[in-house]
Amino acid sequence: MSTLGLIGSGHIGSTLARLGVAAGLDVVLSNSRGPETLADLVAELGPRARAATSAEAAAVGDWVVVTVPLKNYRQVPVAPLAGKVVLDTNNYYPERDGEIAELDAEETTTSELLQRHLPDAKVVKAFNNIFFTHLAALARRSGAVDRSALPIAGDDPEAKAAATRLLDLLGYDAVDAGPLADSWRFQRDTPAYVVPYAKNPQGRGISMDDPGVSADAATVRVALAAAQRG
Repeated sequence: MSTLGLIGSGHIGSTLARLGVAAGLDVVLSNSRGPETLADLVAELGPRARAATSAEAAAVGDWVVVTVPLKNYRQVPVAPLAGKVVLDTNNYYPERDGEIAELDAEETTTSELLQRHLPDAKVVKAFNNIFFTHLAALARRSGAVDRSALPIAGDDPEAKAAATRLLDLLGYDAVDAGPLADSWRFQRDTPAYVVPYAKNPQGRGISMDDPGVSADAATVRVALAAAQRG
């Protein structure tokens, strides 16, 4: 049985936990406040889920998802993630994270920052471009005509293949957007961010109660190609 480790259990983390349990994965959740604060979520998820420290979740995960505010990425444990496939959901919000000069100057990407922090891990950008309610609502079995796709980016081909397998288990196709340096193509305020999965998009945003709509691989590729920097 495969295990999904989660460093961070907020909206995206808890949604991935629910999808993981539904897919038959064991799930180990963690957050910055301690395992005891996750008791209600673990009880909801059932016997396949348990709470642990971030280091423990990192150590046991066959895939490990880092889903913490970007300002806290340096708190992610390093040693337990050596050799691991790490899926990064981070987005940069200066009003929350503080100004990061390298990102403001477009000299790097959020996932490259995490990869620098985790030099022996294999970071793949994923799950950052979809609203958490849509992530929950749009998951479909493999082969479903209305299955949605999510973009991924990474520098290691085997890690991207592993991420693609996880996405498939959780109910999504994957679109390879290139290396980590190209992960900006589906970061905040790009055409591939949130809007492809919105039934009623509002510019580059959505309303909190938007029911969502499927977005296949072709739709995601068009959105990625339309992204511009600067």
